[in-house]
Amino acid sequence: MAEIRLGDAPPKVRTFYDKGVAAMERGNMDYAMDMFIAALDVEPGVLEIRRLLRAAEVKLSKSKKSGAFASLSASAKGIGSLVKISAKRKSDPLAALTESEKLMRLDPFNMQFVTALCESAEAAQLPEVAIQTLEIVREHDPANTTILERLALLYRKTKQFKLEHSCWEVIVKLKPHDSRSLKALKDAAAQTTMDKDGWEGAESYRDVMKDEDESERIEQENKAVKSVTGLDALIDSNLEKIRSEPENINYRRALAELYLRAKKFDQAIEALKECQRRAGGADPQVDRALTAAVLKKFDAEIGAAEQSGDAALLEQKKQELDTFRMEDAEDRVRRYPNDLQFKYDLGVLLYEHGKYMEAIQQFQQSQRNPQRRIRSLYHMAQCFKAKNQFDIAVGQLESARKELSVMDETKKDILYELGSICDAMGDKAKAVGFYKEIYAVDIGYRDVSAKIEQAYQQ
Repeated sequence: MAEIRLGDAPPKVRTFYDKGVAAMERGNMDYAMDMFIAALDVEPGVLEIRRLLRAAEVKLSKSKKSGAFASLSASAKGIGSLVKISAKRKSDPLAALTESEKLMRLDPFNMQFVTALCESAEAAQLPEVAIQTLEIVREHDPANTTILERLALLYRKTKQFKLEHSCWEVIVKLKPHDSRSLKALKDAAAQTTMDKDGWEGAESYRDVMKDEDESERIEQENKAVKSVTGLDALIDSNLEKIRSEPENINYRRALAELYLRAKKFDQAIEALKECQRRAGGADPQVDRALTAAVLKKFDAEIGAAEQSGDAALLEQKKQELDTFRMEDAEDRVRRYPNDLQFKYDLGVLLYEHGKYMEAIQQFQQSQRNPQRRIRSLYHMAQCFKAKNQFDIAVGQLESARKELSVMDETKKDILYELGSICDAMGDKAKAVGFYKEIYAVDIGYRDVSAKIEQAYQQ
């Protein structure tokens, strides 16, 4: 079973995901785990949700009393489930994986439970789930050679040879006289070299030479792709595939990509619209691709207008682009009300158009997305600042600041806005304090250097 991206999962999965994320933010780990497991019951291959489920399990486990007794107690509770999982693994591996996830809720670091989950994940053709789990457990117990060996074998199975090699390196340091581990380390090193040199899967140099003709053919095809003639041939090939399998959306998306590379924007847009129709209009990934195709068409038209010097046409195209971006963002929020990324995107556009109240409404919801929380708070603060509601703006920025431990670009932006608002409120000393935090690590950030120099002169 292949990994599924969250954006490609059914809408019901996204609903459970959003509820789970919101519960995590409130500290309700039990309900969060219920929602994540419900989402995985619908679509087992979404690794992003399994990662959050594991994070919730670990957080809950660390908040409780732990120790040998707690681990033994969890093992005792899980004995019946372990037997049930073992019986199900061959006939219904996904059901076994679901049962294993329930055990992980009892104790995510219990090696019996971890082993049961990993074996079930492999049986369900989801080795990435086992890898993800073992990587988290390894952080808790970095010198556990059982974990390291299992992880190394999974890395080999998924052809991640450098990671396999790093595992065996650690194992050999822990068990320097273990001949089996030493041999595995040498094999991993050889495999890494072969993989790097393009020898993966070769039994000998003859296997590599045997594929020389095939490599030459592929190289010629790649060169052909760069030409219009080559692209036309590939487009014809994809059209033939679509005629054979008209319901295969992947062929249509590939066709759209080829049309874009050939700068046949209208055909690309039509191919993606057909994808939408066949997907029932409920595929956010297709929607994103369609938006990107339309934007590329606008870029080409604006570039042509600039090159021709047609100022009227250039202004017209820019206005059309602006209208499209807003209408497209609003439409996606209507059709995918649970997609917090779309709400964030719309909020940014509303802010840029000076529609601060509408933007705030979108950011208040998009902050529930862990990947967009900080930026949502930052943009919300900018909206309140534009409305001269400085105290509320400062509150949003301080909330964001507390969640950032590293002085990255986002934190610099937040500190700069705090300084700017303090300036506007007449608190020069406090403003300079915020600017100094940036100045200490990045003297070239915006005009912070000039602000500090001016403060010292005064």
